[in-house]
Amino acid sequence: MSRIKTDSESWQQKTGAVKRGVPEGLWTQCPGCKATVFQRSVDENQRVCPECDHHFTVPGRVRVEQLLDEDSFEEWFTDLQPADPLGFVDKKPYADRLKAEQKRTGLSEACMAGKGYMRGRPLVFALTDSDFIMGSMGSVVGEKLTRAIEAATEMKLPLIILSGSGGGARMHEGILSLMQMGKTSAALAKFRKAGGLYISILTNPTMGGVAASFAALGDIILAEPKALIGFAGPRVVKATVNEELPPGFQTSEFLLEYGFVDRIVHRHNLRSEIARIIDYCGG
Repeated sequence: MSRIKTDSESWQQKTGAVKRGVPEGLWTQCPGCKATVFQRSVDENQRVCPECDHHFTVPGRVRVEQLLDEDSFEEWFTDLQPADPLGFVDKKPYADRLKAEQKRTGLSEACMAGKGYMRGRPLVFALTDSDFIMGSMGSVVGEKLTRAIEAATEMKLPLIILSGSGGGARMHEGILSLMQMGKTSAALAKFRKAGGLYISILTNPTMGGVAASFAALGDIILAEPKALIGFAGPRVVKATVNEELPPGFQTSEFLLEYGFVDRIVHRHNLRSEIARIIDYCGG
């Protein structure tokens, strides 16, 4: 074995050849089936595993491309920037964390909102992106969502909010973050009173204060397969009640069985299903 290695190294030295490895990012391991799959195949399949149908998380801008008509999305409220009202510090200052997340993701916050078209149907569309501090809801996220809801009310357009928020209310902003739960819920109550159609889409993960506020208030609630949805996570619930949890607890399939979710929709069908609902409800 050492002889082979020595000959190989000698050949590289003589010829000047560079040892070539597998390029980084070419393959990825599926969290569902643990298979090593070609990253390009996953991306071309709307970030769904071609082996087991596991739904990978999707960046916000990719979600816009998947769901809305090409070049139809007009993003609103891009001037809103998060602040650090409490001077919060954990492993590092919150202000530094925000700058790092903005640089890494290219987003100003964990929320995008605006007007777009879905198969020719005008609507107001918003989402939370789990890539930015786990999609947690701080003051700016709540403000963007509230303004989007108010715009949908004024423009008499259907409202679609896609939730991918594993962080719930953002602890770095304390009570100011928790207040966004009430603010978004109040705006949705006015939207409903005005006769608006609100379709809430739950993706993996949708947790905490987001699941306990606007994400749960849709006239119709859709979920992607096997999404984790709930307030506290299953490990916390299990430790609190000190009992074994039912199989599939807090998955979208479990919640469909108990009436919290109206329908589970595969990502490939989500765009057409939403358009069909809008037509059916006269949105």
